[in-house]
Amino acid sequence: MEAIAAKQDRTGASGPFRADDERPLFDVTASVTGKRWRARLDAAGEATALAIAQRHGLPDVVARVVAGRGIGVDAVEAFLAPSLRTALPDPSVLTDMDRAAIRLADAVERGEPIGIVADYDVDGASSAAILDRYLGLLGRRPRVHVPDRIAEGYGVGLVAVDTLAEAGARLIVAVDCGTSSHVALAHAASLGLDVVVLDHHPAPTVLPATVALVNPNRQDDLSGLGHLCAAGVTFLAVVALNRELRRRGRFAGRREPDLLALLDLVALGTVCDVVPLTGLNRAYVSRGLAVMRLRANPGLAALADAARLSGPPAAWHLGFLLGPRINAGGRIGDSGLGARLLATDDPVDAGRIAADLDTLNRIRQDVEAEALAEADAMTLTLGDDPVVVVAGARWHPGVVGLVAARLKERTGRPAIAISGENGAGSGRSISGVDLGAAVTAAVEAGHLAKGGGHAMAAGLTVAADRIDGLRTFLCERLGPAVEAARASAGLSVDATLSAAAASPELVEMIEKAGPFGAGCPEPLFAFSGHRIVDALVVGGSHVKVAIASGDGARLEAIAFRAAEAPLGRALLAARGSVRHVAGTLGIDVWGGGRKVVLRLVDTAEPAIPRRD
Repeated sequence: MEAIAAKQDRTGASGPFRADDERPLFDVTASVTGKRWRARLDAAGEATALAIAQRHGLPDVVARVVAGRGIGVDAVEAFLAPSLRTALPDPSVLTDMDRAAIRLADAVERGEPIGIVADYDVDGASSAAILDRYLGLLGRRPRVHVPDRIAEGYGVGLVAVDTLAEAGARLIVAVDCGTSSHVALAHAASLGLDVVVLDHHPAPTVLPATVALVNPNRQDDLSGLGHLCAAGVTFLAVVALNRELRRRGRFAGRREPDLLALLDLVALGTVCDVVPLTGLNRAYVSRGLAVMRLRANPGLAALADAARLSGPPAAWHLGFLLGPRINAGGRIGDSGLGARLLATDDPVDAGRIAADLDTLNRIRQDVEAEALAEADAMTLTLGDDPVVVVAGARWHPGVVGLVAARLKERTGRPAIAISGENGAGSGRSISGVDLGAAVTAAVEAGHLAKGGGHAMAAGLTVAADRIDGLRTFLCERLGPAVEAARASAGLSVDATLSAAAASPELVEMIEKAGPFGAGCPEPLFAFSGHRIVDALVVGGSHVKVAIASGDGARLEAIAFRAAEAPLGRALLAARGSVRHVAGTLGIDVWGGGRKVVLRLVDTAEPAIPRRD
């Protein structure tokens, strides 16, 4: 068995240690969160990392991160410098895209009123704003309708169609919804309205009647772009529309709209919808972050200020700071706030909406915390059920998805939270367990009024007297898969570091391998035998920590939303003790200075040395 080497490379990372070693990293077989720590790279990955470092002149730690994301030696340059020029496909590869572009171009040229129906999440708001801002540049500002989550529900509904018809719309564009809205789209047709759908959700075999339904996940689409979110699809539709208008001579003698200026919105939707940051999505986000740093979109700039975002935005800022504030409107307030914020050109209006969303987000946090406290107590009565199913009579339907996500994090099991107010439930799963298929099966078995989703998330509606039966059904159906998934759960570590090695320069080198997100996980680093010199609760739910290495070097760290979770409790109890810790690295910019912050995800007690 190969021992874990302690040799330091020029960046301060330890290595090599390999995923195929029999012994877990630092002998951690069950951390505070129940995970086995292991190296991300196996022997082949170690060899690839070495070759990357040598051929491309990269620091060892950066080479390890690149190799750990499955990138071969010949693909490194494209990975480190994703180019929209090379990644952007011809929009016509998407089924129905040409028909969509022609119908939109006709509406622009004829001056027809256009209505947009958007989902109430970040992807929907971003998609609506992309189309809204582009049409605005052409002098054809559309009417945008975002359904109320509780009163109207998800998708294109009858209320949305009637509202836009009464406003005079002759063409409706559904973004991030519409693929399964058969009844509402048939109603639109009966009113003489044309409909174009720009979506990415799983498509049924029979599609609703439309002028064009653009969705890379419809069964007859061969584009290979199924990883795009709706904002990515909408941007391609704008590219196709712009090309069609150019062909018709629309821009003769005048400057064309700057499509690249819309990429900040594409990046926002892509990150917040948690689609894989590979291929075109990686180029979208890389270029979009560069656009966002220019602060040209008044709404995004105001939201960044309201969120107290310091320094240039990174992908995780979009997912953890900006996205939740936009979603807050759809969860507990006005569903249309996010779309209006992202589309406005008025800095004063943007500041007001951003402040409203920030306030709603704080209220959402309080509502969520109250529901989560009740849900936590309920889980104690469920024992070792492989699937956590809880319901609260007073839980706001807008936060049940967040409660389910927190329960999944805390228990390491799939979780479903249900609002007793209307029977609406939302579920989140763990890797290797297909919750969406199980929910669909529960509908077929008569346990649910309706429901569906994908592997990692699902939505449903259930009667109060059917909840126990649903719990039994899901536990029996998913039990073996949950057991297997939890048995194989582990924490994949890219490299080991010390507090002294975690410098701003190192973090900047690591960020060259970004952007990070779904499909391209943030690099995870382990710190062995560091003392917890301070630990306290901040912001009501976060645990702020300082760790110190044996040479006295200190590093600030924080565990988000962990105060009541096993991780947070373990850190608070470990003041003055030596622990192994693991997390991701970032730079906090404040008052003109820069400091490295470790975002903690796990900790473990050092094993008692073995006597061989």
